[in-house]
Amino acid sequence: MNKIITLILVMFSYSITAQVGINTSSPDPSSSLDITSSSKGLLLPRISNLSLVTNPATGLVIFDTNKKCISQNVGTPATPDWVCLSPYSARFFYMPSVVFDTTTIASGQTKDLYTLYKNQFSNIPTNARSTSAPATIPFFPNATDLYYYVTGYDSTVFRINSISNTGVLNYDVLANATPASFINIVFVVK
Repeated sequence: MNKIITLILVMFSYSITAQVGINTSSPDPSSSLDITSSSKGLLLPRISNLSLVTNPATGLVIFDTNKKCISQNVGTPATPDWVCLSPYSARFFYMPSVVFDTTTIASGQTKDLYTLYKNQFSNIPTNARSTSAPATIPFFPNATDLYYYVTGYDSTVFRINSISNTGVLNYDVLANATPASFINIVFVVK
């Protein structure tokens, strides 16, 4: 009887430390799970409302159907911080070029930075892209997917008053622009 109990305990201890291999009899020693296939992929859970994930572990990985990217919680279970891991979704990027009219001195001017960005990434004419390129560049579907920053500007021409959480810039035009006038706008992925 002692031999049977010993055998069961030995088998149980192996199952606790064993690696799992799917379609392989010898999983890589550095992995807990090794999936092998030459014709199929791994389908992650597809989630649209990340707030429904209760206490997500640090490092938890899902597919965010709103941002259309693989996301990882880099925060804590109590304070999650979901970050896109997909290669096309850089952590930050400069806004595409936009025109600021400075011919008239004026206060309380606005620019919807998110809408300008989204419109520039949508429906690009055939002659303005490479032959096989799609007509739309991937973009973040919601204005609240991004943080908005003005990282530098010509303070003799512009006064930056505020930027809303949806990317609406409120500014004043103080003077006509010169060839050296500029505004740098950066978007940061939440």
